[in-house]
Formats: sequence, structure tokens, C-alpha cells
Amino acid sequence: MMAERGGCALLESLPVEIRESLAELELELSEGDITQKGYEKKRAKLLARYIPLIQGVDPSLQTDTKLLGKSQITTTTNKQQRSRSTSSRDERFRSEAVQAALAKYKERKMPMPSKRRSALVQSSVETYTPPESVSAPPDVTTGLLGNSHHERPQVASVRGVPRGFNSSILETADGVPVNSRVSSKIQQLLNTLKRPKRPPLREFFVDDFEELLEVQQPDPNQPKAEGSEMALLKGEPLGVVSNWPPSLLTALHRWGTTQPKAPCLTSLDTTGKAVYTLTYGKLWSRSVKLAYTLLHKLTSKNDSLLKPGDRVALVFPNSDPVMFMVAFYGCLLSDLIPVPIEVPLTRKDAGSQQIGFLLGSCGVSLALTTDVCQKGLPKAQTGEVVTFKGWPRLAWFVIDGKHLMKPPKDWYPHIRDASNDPAYIEYKTSKEGSTMGVTVSQSAMLAHCHALTQACGYSEAETLINVLDFKRDAGLWHSVLTSVMNRMHVVSIPYALMKVNPLSWIQKVNAYKARVALVKSRDMHWSLLAQRDQRDVSLGSLRMLIVADGANPWSISSCDAFLNVFQSRGLRPEVICPCASSAEALTVSMRRPPDLGGVPPGKVVLSMNGLSYGVIRADTEEKLSVLTVQDVGQVMPGATMCVVKMEGSPYLCKTDEVGELCISSNSTGTAYYGLHGITKNIFETTPLTANGDPVSSQPFIRTGLLGFIGPERLVFVVGKVDGQMVISGRRHSCDDVVATALAVEPMKFVYRGRIAVFSVNVLHDERIVLVAEQRPDSSEEDSFQWMSRVLQAIDSIHQVGVYCLALVPANTLPKAPLGGIHISETKQHFLEGSLHPCNVLMCPHTCVTNLPKPRQKQPDVGPASMIVGNLVAGKRIAQACGRDVSQLEDNDQAKKFLYLADVLQWRAQTTPDHLLLLLLNSKGAVTSSASCLQLHKRAERVAAGLLEKARLSVGDHVALVFPPGIDLIATFFGCLYAGCIPITVRPPHPQNLATTLPTVKMIVEVSKSACILTTQAIMRLLKSKEAAAAVDIKTWPTILDTEDMPKKKIAHIFRPSSPDTLAYLDFSVSTTGILAGVKMSHSACSALCRSIKLQCELYPSRQIAICLDPYCGLGFALWCLCSVYSGHQSILVPPLELETNASLWLSAVSQYKVRVTFCSYSVMEMCTRGLGTQTGTLKSRGVNLSCVRTCMVVAEERPRISLTQSFSKLFKDLGLSNRAVSTTFGCRVNVAICLQGTAGPDPTTVYVDMRALRHDRVRLVERGSPHSLPLMESGKILPGVKVIIAHTETKGPLGDSHLGEVWVSSPHNANGYYTVYGEEALHADHFNARLSFGDTQTVWARTGYLGFLRRTELTDASGERHDALYVVGSLDETLELRGMRYHPIDIETSVIRSHKNIAECAVFTWTNLLVVVLELDGPEQEALDLVALVTNVVLEEHYLIVGVVVIVDPGVIPINSRGEKQRMHLRDGFLADQLDPIYVAYNM
Repeated sequence: MMAERGGCALLESLPVEIRESLAELELELSEGDITQKGYEKKRAKLLARYIPLIQGVDPSLQTDTKLLGKSQITTTTNKQQRSRSTSSRDERFRSEAVQAALAKYKERKMPMPSKRRSALVQSSVETYTPPESVSAPPDVTTGLLGNSHHERPQVASVRGVPRGFNSSILETADGVPVNSRVSSKIQQLLNTLKRPKRPPLREFFVDDFEELLEVQQPDPNQPKAEGSEMALLKGEPLGVVSNWPPSLLTALHRWGTTQPKAPCLTSLDTTGKAVYTLTYGKLWSRSVKLAYTLLHKLTSKNDSLLKPGDRVALVFPNSDPVMFMVAFYGCLLSDLIPVPIEVPLTRKDAGSQQIGFLLGSCGVSLALTTDVCQKGLPKAQTGEVVTFKGWPRLAWFVIDGKHLMKPPKDWYPHIRDASNDPAYIEYKTSKEGSTMGVTVSQSAMLAHCHALTQACGYSEAETLINVLDFKRDAGLWHSVLTSVMNRMHVVSIPYALMKVNPLSWIQKVNAYKARVALVKSRDMHWSLLAQRDQRDVSLGSLRMLIVADGANPWSISSCDAFLNVFQSRGLRPEVICPCASSAEALTVSMRRPPDLGGVPPGKVVLSMNGLSYGVIRADTEEKLSVLTVQDVGQVMPGATMCVVKMEGSPYLCKTDEVGELCISSNSTGTAYYGLHGITKNIFETTPLTANGDPVSSQPFIRTGLLGFIGPERLVFVVGKVDGQMVISGRRHSCDDVVATALAVEPMKFVYRGRIAVFSVNVLHDERIVLVAEQRPDSSEEDSFQWMSRVLQAIDSIHQVGVYCLALVPANTLPKAPLGGIHISETKQHFLEGSLHPCNVLMCPHTCVTNLPKPRQKQPDVGPASMIVGNLVAGKRIAQACGRDVSQLEDNDQAKKFLYLADVLQWRAQTTPDHLLLLLLNSKGAVTSSASCLQLHKRAERVAAGLLEKARLSVGDHVALVFPPGIDLIATFFGCLYAGCIPITVRPPHPQNLATTLPTVKMIVEVSKSACILTTQAIMRLLKSKEAAAAVDIKTWPTILDTEDMPKKKIAHIFRPSSPDTLAYLDFSVSTTGILAGVKMSHSACSALCRSIKLQCELYPSRQIAICLDPYCGLGFALWCLCSVYSGHQSILVPPLELETNASLWLSAVSQYKVRVTFCSYSVMEMCTRGLGTQTGTLKSRGVNLSCVRTCMVVAEERPRISLTQSFSKLFKDLGLSNRAVSTTFGCRVNVAICLQGTAGPDPTTVYVDMRALRHDRVRLVERGSPHSLPLMESGKILPGVKVIIAHTETKGPLGDSHLGEVWVSSPHNANGYYTVYGEEALHADHFNARLSFGDTQTVWARTGYLGFLRRTELTDASGERHDALYVVGSLDETLELRGMRYHPIDIETSVIRSHKNIAECAVFTWTNLLVVVLELDGPEQEALDLVALVTNVVLEEHYLIVGVVVIVDPGVIPINSRGEKQRMHLRDGFLADQLDPIYVAYNM
């Protein structure tokens, strides 16, 4: 529609006929009548002879010579050729302004988003050359360059792979990957962001809890209105006409009876042929027949269906004005109120639901339509028209002749004088998409016809050509109402004909010698594109060319361009009459020819900056950011106009101020039907003078138009209230932004000029979103380049940033009735994530300027004053301990220190046949078991093998590489019997050796293992060809197969010299990718087992079920140590088996009536996901979980409260108590700090303020309050364990409910790191930390987790008040952004909630850019919907700007066996470009 904003000046060198053929061709393409290929072929043929001419074009005319290849030169030419015909001063000016703006930006290069090949037609990633050097860029997110980035030191050297392996992938510890495409893009992004954007806003100190957003400070230099207060502008009085009819129906009756043969309305078909001419006699007789039928023949149970004043929907296509006119007047004659609406084509029409709401609120129960139209409506199975979504039930009545009744001779409709009762209801759609009905009374309808007749000088028998929709607005007012008042002849041009032949209306003006034509800018614009038959047309008969949308910013260019071309065809300049109208005030103003009292037209050039502050400042056209507007004429006869302030009370504006135009007149709408509240607001405004006095006793109507009154009392409109976006206190008009975007190479890229601009509210300010349909043949480079140029043009011309620019495939945006874009529906799709764009560019870094100030670290008070402060405030020191072990022991035997090897021998002698272990397979059957004696004997064989076959000495390290099973436990005790140090290692995955084998190799090497014990199958795998591809298999130590051990007894079982000697090494890779092995002494093993035994009340008669991996931490202890120590029977369920049978664990718990069971989060997730719909089936199979007293989730993280709650809720039907599920907490320095156990109070939950947490503070809030985060207690502190909360930096003790690092002291603390692969020095104080103040004697181990202690009202077993420990998250995982500490899980939770297609999410930072990786669970073409939603939610909830959004397939985010996300692995994979993402969006 406005696509021709672009273009420079015409290439005069081409002959006229070639230019015309080119224009025709262009039109065919834009209408979709010819393919791109066909178009190019024909165009090349036409231009073949003129190519040399074109190549000599003045370079300033070419949009961007660097970007145009030879093949594209013709496009430019064609555009330039066309543009003169369409270009007016303003249009050329806007296009030139855009070109000038873009020239400034030539050097700026932005990183192009990357798209997976499968989603690309042509690959485009390689075309962007990365910058030469990739170095860690500065911190860009705080706006302060050179800010050093303090993080807890990262021990990130390996991430589970030794230095020797594939270093090209892995050199990423310092955050700089090696030659990776992704990172060079990020580098480019950072370079772009480094440029200071706008002057920084004034910043203030952030209060403790109310993180105030930056308030936009008014610019001291902003322009202010300086004029005097405006005076009311009165139109000329309505003239008195001697025989003016008392109502519109009187006029119809008069002409229908006195001039029955006079033509009233001619309708055309799509070829432009006149199909039918309705005479005044026919209009009268058919309207009377319809009125009679409606009043007398539509009955139900002998009652008339309709009563006077009822509302009736008129559903007529744009091609049938005749039937519409009959229906409209038929309703008026029968005292019914017509409500014209669009024909609903599908159940999902844009805005259809709101139309339904309108019909419902108007109480419409009957719809009138034509036979053809009724047949085309969607039908239900019964053959009736379907009920459209949101619509009331309607009866459909067809008004074609055969359905109407002839009235008796003596029946006449009762024609009354015009009263204040409603005559008709015209619908309007608001900015938000809601649809209201504007009621127009009979007297207002009559007065409006009178005013239009006077303003336009209508006289009898004149011919009017109407191109507009006759059902509403100017089309209805002129061609259906005023025309009948004056017995005029209307020729109606259907939209479908305009699409086929845009010149049709001009030909009809010529053919009918029409005096008046009624058009929109678009119609003039289209006719310029197709001037083939214009030589023999004349527009000399026209005395008025009424431009109905004269208030649009682009109407001036259409008017000027049209005049340029058609002046030679008899069009006189004074004939062009733009007018302004609104649904509420009807016609507001209209330019008139001189003979009707018109004054010379006006044109003003206004400063865009001034307009954005609501001030009128004239400027020169040479400036970039100006808006050229034309007047929309004088106020209507009989009306008074004033301009009031846009916000607040309706005070009169000053003369140089933009405000809302208000009208007082008796020819306007009277109310929104049925909506009294907003009616009062709009239809009954009382403008006030500066002193607060009303300017008039008459009420005024707000027109919804923004403007001012210029010289010569002319009215100027600069925008619509609905089209305003208020961004950081400045106003911008959507239409102006559209015009600027269209001036950037319009025909080359945007499909049929279809662009929508609207604003969305993000973080307490409006943000601009621009959505465009791209042409089907656009390449990725084209689209990205167009997007970046549009951003630059809007930034230069409007001085405002675009928040999001989205491109969608051609023809996919929701359409308004006559082909425009349905804006509110488009916005709805954008906010719901259902727009499905094919390209997106978000610019939060440049737009969002109201983030809270980055937190500055205050110099902290020292630990001593802190402790004193807490004591003075009555806060106790945050310290807590489990029960005292020494008082709990029941016999002397237990008080003596026990070696685990001794315990196993003792059990083998005293209870040889007692079954200790049962291993289940996926079918739930016991595949192997071990009694005390069997386990002892197998351990002896292993010990003998180690000493004889492997020739190991005491103290040698042995790696045990076994699948979960009893072999692993037996070999562990075999090592203890032989005096060797066992290390349990998860075997490599045969299908995934490349990633799993290096970890095995690394543990073996780092632990200095002298021997590997394993099964025959794994042994073959370790030495296989596939393994050789992943690691160096020649450097394995001795590998022994345990099935091949001698059947020998060991001579004597090794007994350690002291309890503090090393028993085993526990290796694991943390979530941050650090491989750490901790040393566990014999006394620590024993103490650990004893604490668990006491907490869970474990005895030989008990059974527990364990569904955990047996390789490290508490999982290892429960599998390998606890059963031997306490003598209870363990039912072992390997988590891997749940992949084939999700119900295995729960069925086993039910079958063995287990009271205590352990699992991991990943197991719990498998059960909730896999068994969600199967609880009924499980119940019928007899699964009953009422036996479970405690089900503990083993974890090293903050309890996942939503998962545990949904698990409890889901299996409640199977008898699971809602109090049963709890969590445990352990870490590297102490594998079991908290465990719910069987006694003690239930775990408690508190709600903390997430914003305070970012400042390392705990602020308890009520459930459901904004920013609240639920935290569940991590189980009860184990017997013998002491916990204290220490300040992370000063290492001083903290008070109750203060956030700090959890420190632990207990007999089962690990004895230290065997090695932290990489940086040992950093971890020296992890095991022997001391407080800097207070109790400085106790030695503590630092867990590396943030948490707090809180004394509750509950009492524990000893009768004391219970202290609950709440774990918030790992210190290593936290992200330091904007001076605050964020926990990834909080951001991830927000992201996952933002759209149903997000299956999983992980976040990490890279050089202070926040990277969000999300797994898409949906079609690839819906991937880009997520980019904006994710950016919005993170801004809204966390005040952070997302730097990069990476969309990947499900399963890409690595998760370890404990169900924890491996964010650092993911980060390395991303930086080394190994994720194969579907889409990577770089936010600017």
C-alpha cells in the first residue's frame, strides 16, 4: 500500500512505453500474478537494449552501489523509473533521508544470526567474515568499559577431559575458544555493543529491597510549547434549505415515488462491466418489501421475531452494494437498527471473535445476507451456518427477491421525523483489538448528510464514483446516505476489480463524466503503477476528488504524485480534497474547492523531535528527521473544534502544541452501544481553559485524531491516538515508523509493503516491535541486511530504538477486511509466541535504558562488628548440629572403632546366610543377590587376584570399572581386604565412546591407578579400535577381568595401621565441569555409615530400596557401605533400567513393602514424565506406596520443590503420603550433611524475595507475593554433624536467616582432595577453614554452597527447637551480572515457563554476556517465536538483558547421572560450535 515510499529519481533515458511495460510487470509481481522467475525473465528482455545506459546512472541514485550486483541493476532502475511517478516532495524526501541516515552507518557491522542448514534455503553463515583476532572482550553489560569481572575463581581447566585430548576443542578455560564461528560472531556483537549508544541516564543508589528502575529524567533541552491558548474554531453555520426533508427516509420516499427511474447505484463485476443499476423506484419498493417481511413474516411460535429498536447484522460482501443498500433501508423502514459487519470467511478470521463480542453485546440474533453469500459461509454437518468462535447464535435470513413477501396494497411503512433514537451502529476496532459499536442517531445521520451536502456542494443527479467500502466510514456516509438525500447516482468499484485493474475508477470517472470521486491514498497510488490506458482518459469532469484517509502521513505523497501525473489529463489541483474522519465524530474536516469557500491548501514541514514532545516546530526539508503534512481542510459546517491535551484533564492546548482534536456538533456519533463508562469519557468531554473553566456548555467528542490548527484556520492531523507509542516519555506514531521502514528498499524486500508496527510493554516502558512480510525470494543475507538498515534508519530519523524486528513469510500476517494487516491480532500472536517468524533481530541492549543501576559493592563491615551487631539485634549466630552420636550408641561393640572389612568378616561368621543385597533387572526380577558369606568369599577371591595376578602392593590404587551391580561391591571389599585403595568409575557408554571414555581415562590417570578391575565385555571395549579413536589405549595400566580370578583364599586380610589411613577415593565431575577426587579415611567411612544408620533407623530386619548410581557421593555409600555396616537388606535398582521400564522402582518399593527408599532427581523426573498417565494401570497391577515413610532424593543442589511436589501429587493415588518425599544434601567435602530420616519434624518450606537474594540477603515473604521463591529445607542435619553459616568473603560467622556459605564439621568429612584436576592451590582451604572471628579453634570444611539456617517453631527429637538448613545454590555456578549474584536455576525456571515449546533450558555467561540455551520441543519453524519471549521474561523478572539465545534440539543440554545440568560442558560445546543449533540469535 505504501510500498512506494522508496525510490529516487526517474531514469529519463528509457522510452515511455518501456517504462509503462515495466510498471505493469511490477504490478503483476506485487499482486502475485506472475512468479519472480517469470518477472525477472520478462524484465531482462525489456531492458536488454538499455543496460549500457543504466550502468551509467548517477551513483547517488543507486541505493547502495556496493550491494548491487549486475543482476540487480535492473531492479534499481525499475524502481527509480517507477519512483518518479509516485514520488512527491515528501516521499522523495523520506527516502533520501533514509539513504542519508544509512550512509552514516556504513561501517557498522552486526553479527548475523545463524540458522541451521536444514532451516535455510541457501546457507549464509560463511558470508560473514569473523574479525581477525578473538580476545576476551570487555564487560559491556554495565555500560562501563574496563570494569574488571570478579568471579569466584573458576577451576575450569578440564571439564572432564584431560589436557592431552583434542585441545583444539578445549582451550576454553579462559573463555576464549579456538577458531570458532560462534565466538567470532559474539566478538562482533560485543564490538557493536561497545559503541556508546546514548548519553547514559542519571543513576541513583539502589535501595536495599526496592530495586527502583531508572526513571527517565526529562531532557532539559526538550522543546516546550510557547504559544498562547488556542481559541475555539467554529465552522460555517449549516445553511437553511427550504425543502430539506425531515428524515432520510422521507427523502427516499420522495425520490422513490417522484423519480422512480432515476439511477441510484450501479454495481460492477471484476471485469469492470456494469452488472446492475438500482433505480430509486426499485430501492424504495424492495426496501418496503423487506421491511414488511421483517415485521410480519419472521415469526417464532406466532410471535414476531423482531421488535422495533432490535439490532440486526448485515453480512454482505464488498461486491454487492445493491443488496446491502436494500437491506440497510429495509431495516430503517422497519425501525430496526442495522449493524453492518464483514463477511466471516473462516472460523479463525482475524478479529472475528471481537465482532462476535460486539454482536453479543448489541443483542443481535438475526443476520441478513444474500443467497450467494450464505452459500459460501462455512457450514456445520446439519447444513446450517456454523457458529463462529465467540459469536452468539444467529438466525440467517436471505433477502433475495424470492424470499420477500409483497405487502398488501393498504400497507405502508410508518415514516417518522428524525429523532434521537439510534439509526444504525457502525463498528470500530480499538488499538487493543476490542470492537465497539458506535451508535448514530437518526437526527445525527440527517445532520451529517446535511453537512456533507453543504461541504461538498452535492446537487441532484450528480454522479459519484466510490472506491471505498460502502459498509462503513466515508463509503457509507457518502455513497449510501448522503447520495440518497440528494438523488445522486453512485458507481461502486469493488475491491476485487481494483486488484485486477487499478485504473478502473479513473476509467469510470471518464466514462460517466463523474463530478465527484471518493478514494483512499492507496487507490491513487495503485493507479500510478498502471498508467497504461491513461492516454485517452480525462479527469476534467471532476470537481472533487475526496481523499478519505487524508489524515495518514503518506497521503500527501500519493496526492502530490497523482497530481503530477494526471494534471495533464485534465485534473485540476484544487479538485484534490483530503478529509479527516473518525468512527466517533464521523467527518471531522474536509478541504474544499475555492467555489465552495475553500482556501489555498497548506503544507507544513515539522520537526519529528518536536512532535515526539507534542510540540509544533517548523523545520526545513533538508533535515533528516522531519515530517511533511498537508492540511485536511476546514471544520465541517455547523461544528465547533478545539484541541485538548492528550493526557489528563482536557485542558485546551497552546497554539504550537499537538493535542487531540475534539468536535462539538449535532452530526456525530452519540455513544458506544451498551458501554456507558467509556462513552462518557469520549462522547461527553468538556474542554477547559487554563483557569479550569469549561469553554462551552455543549459537550465535545474526542475524535481520536492528533493534530493542531494551522494558518488560515486549516486543520492538520499528525497521527492517531491509537497509533501512538510512548517510549521513555516521547511519543512516536506507528504510521511514521512504517513509512520510514518502507523507504528502505521497499520493492526489493517487503512483500506488498506489508509492515506492522506496534509497541509492547516490557519492564515498565513501551518497546517498538516491527513485523514485516518478506518476499518469498529473499535470501538470508537480504533479510539480515534489510533488518540492520531499517534499525539504523529508524534510529537516525526518529531517534528511537526498535526492540524487536521480525520477518514472517509472505501472506502469513492476520489480514484486516480489505487486505491491510490486523495489527492487534498480530501483536497478540507476537505476545503468545505464535507469530512463527523466519528471522528475528532483538535489540534490548540499545532500547532498554531503564534497568536498575548496577550494584556497587559497598565496603563491608568487618566480621567482628557484624557478630556484635547480630548479638545486639538479638540474632543468634547461625549454627546448628545434629544429635550427639556418643549418647546414642546402644552397646559397647558400637562404641569401639570399626573397620568396614572387619564388619563384613564378623557378619559372614555370625549371620552367614542373611541376604544383604538384591539386584533387580528391568523386569523387576532378582538377577543376582549376595548374603554376608557370599559377599565375603567373593571379596577374598578379588583380594587374592590383586596380590597374585596384578602383583599389587598395599596402598596401590585400583580403578573399578563396573556396571551397577554386586560385582562392584564385592571388588570394593576385595580391595579393602588386599589393602589397596579402590576408586569406583562409571564404565564408558559403548554408543558414545568419544565423550564418555576420555572421562574414564582421566580418572584412571589422575587417581594414579596401578590396575583396572572390570568385566570381560568392558575390558574388550577399553582395548577396542573405537576406543583408540577417542583415547590413547596403549597407556592403560594392567586390566584384569574379575571373572578370571583364581579360586583362592587370601592368606591374611589386611588390617590398616590406624583409622586415619585412606580407605577409598571418591571421584566425581561437578556441575561446573571440575573433576575432583576426595580422600575418605576408614574412620570417616565408619562415621558416615553410623550417622546414616542412626538417622534412618537401619537394622538387619529392615529393607531399603536404592535407585541411584553407585559411583560417588551418597549413592556410592548407600550401595557399597551401609548394608554391610548396618546389616539391612538393600534392594538395588540401577537407574538405567528405568529407561526400559519406568515403573520398575515404584513397583519394587510396593512389592517389598519398603519403608525407606532413595532416588535421584533424574529418576523422579523419569517417573513423573513416563508414568504421568499410567497411575490407573499401576493401581490395577496392585502397586501401593502407602508403606513408604521416607523417600529421599539424593542431591548436591537446591531442592527442586516443583518436581518433588508434582511427584507427590501424581502418586498420591497410589497411597504415597504427601509427607513422605524429602531431599538430602551433600557435597564433595561431606557426602551426607542432611538426610530427612525417619524421625523428626517434616521438612519446612519458606518463601524468600528473589531480588534480595541477588544482593546476598535473605528476606522472608509471604507465599504468592511478587518475586517470591519457595525454598524447601534440605532434610535434617545428620547425627555428629555441625553446620555454621560463614560470610563468603570475610569468613566471619553470620546471624540466623543470613545468606552465606555453608561450612560443616563432622567425623565423616572427607580428609581432603586427592587432587582437583587443574588448580589445587585454589582449594587448599576447603577442608581446614577457620572462622576469622568468634570460635576460631574449630576446623571446618567449606561446602561451596550458599544457604542459611533458620530456627523454626518445631521441636526435634531431643525437644529442642529445630534449626532448618536451606540450600540456595552452588557458589561456583552463580553468575555475577550487573554487580549482583544470580542463580542459573532461577533464570531457567522463568525461561521454561515462558512458552510451552521450551522443553529444557540452561544459562551461562561468556564475558558478561548472558547466553540462554533452550531445547525446542516443537516444529523448527516455530523456533524463532521463543527469542522475543525469552528476552522479555528475563528482562521482566530478573532485570537482565539476554545476549545470545541458542535454540537446540531436545537432549542437547548435557545432564549428569544425578540429574544436574552440566552448564560448563554446554558452554564449551557452544563456544567450540559443536551444538548444531537450530537458530542462534545475537541480541543487539
